Amino acid sequence: MFSITTHPWWLRWFGNRSERAAARFLRRLGYRILEHNFSCELGEIDIIAVDGQCVVFVEVRSTETDDAQKPALSVDAKKQQRLTRLALYYLKQRRLLEHAARIDVLAISWPAAQADPEIVHYPNAFEATDRFQMYS
Repeated sequence: MFSITTHPWWLRWFGNRSERAAARFLRRLGYRILEHNFSCELGEIDIIAVDGQCVVFVEVRSTETDDAQKPALSVDAKKQQRLTRLALYYLKQRRLLEHAARIDVLAISWPAAQADPEIVHYPNAFEATDRFQMYS
């Protein structure tokens, strides 16, 4: 069995695989993908998309188990705060503050017996945190 700490390439491969599945899922829902893996000094946003007139920041969480809720629960208060700050930074940089925005979470599980992943979508997964508030 490979260890994540000694084989970090596997972790990135698994993350890329999950983000590609997430993008396909969102496109099927009619979302338009703007960016993958937007990064700045504050961190990284997995996917930035547009749903109708709303800018959507998507956090992709994945697991090898068949429990799709486990990865979603890993978006704790600290992660929510970081995502809120990243979203606000992006909106300011792109001069999109007047647009509606929200943060979605996609929880992806890759059970060994299945070829395709199970994807659970949490639109508007949490309210913007900290002193910065976004409107959706």
